[in-house]
Amino acid sequence: MSWAGDVSSLVDFFSTVLRLSTPIVFAALGGVLAERAGVFNVSLEGCILGGAFGAATGAYLLGTPVGGLVFGILFAAAIGCVLAGLAVGLGINQLVTGIAINILVLGLTSYLARLILGADATSTLPGFAPVAIPLLSSIPLIGPVLFNQDPLAYLMYMVVPLSYWFLYRTPWGLNVRAIGDYPVAADTVGVSVPGVRAICVIASCVLGGLGGCYLVLCQVFVFTENMSAGKGWIALAAVILGRWNPALVFVACIFFAFSEALQLRLQFNNPDVPYQLFSMVPFLASFVALVAFAGRVRPPAAIGTKYVRGGK
Repeated sequence: MSWAGDVSSLVDFFSTVLRLSTPIVFAALGGVLAERAGVFNVSLEGCILGGAFGAATGAYLLGTPVGGLVFGILFAAAIGCVLAGLAVGLGINQLVTGIAINILVLGLTSYLARLILGADATSTLPGFAPVAIPLLSSIPLIGPVLFNQDPLAYLMYMVVPLSYWFLYRTPWGLNVRAIGDYPVAADTVGVSVPGVRAICVIASCVLGGLGGCYLVLCQVFVFTENMSAGKGWIALAAVILGRWNPALVFVACIFFAFSEALQLRLQFNNPDVPYQLFSMVPFLASFVALVAFAGRVRPPAAIGTKYVRGGK
């Protein structure tokens, strides 16, 4: 019984790690795509929140999680269009633009949630149920954690290797990396630097929006104001720690989620200890990680700069 209890406890813990990491992984992969193309996507926090609001609205109006997923993607894509237009098209400072979008989305979603959802804002919304994969879900410890998940978690499993394959094994990924490091060379061979950057920014925001969709449709099944709760900023930290490599970024996201799950477990097991003490764990872990990797990170060379043909 003790062994069975230990296994059950481990399954619960690592399932929590996976649930906490999934929205961050989506957003962080979106950040990798945009920043590899030379655009800071500081609006990942707003993308997660916008995707969550869109998912809640779609699920509420259409009564299906698929409808919520479609609405969430569309809302996040709209945020991406705004960011691409301002940062890529007009050349406005990318950091300022991203922060402004975060503030705009926070206020807009709060207002629209009260307008559309109203008194039903706290009602449980339709969402995706876990789907067990035959045979694989029966593997001890690993099976219940990895193969008894909802469809968006399985989508995350696919997006991570696909992102790596796209960036490092396809000519399109080579173009993206070239634009982020040396846009003049990409422009010389006929690649549209603003066009590729705009597409990458929109796709980046859609990935961030999928993180918000996961929160509403697979985790909490309600929408609350500011429910992104800093996950977009954690995703940005994971992008840096992961050195703009999708595989390493995924590991960084798991690390942050593990730290968060650990502090939650410590709070639960030690109710007499002030919870603020355990709340420090993720921040301490982030600090240690940043110190360990300080000086070893090289971002894309052209990130944050507007490309002007013929300019210096």
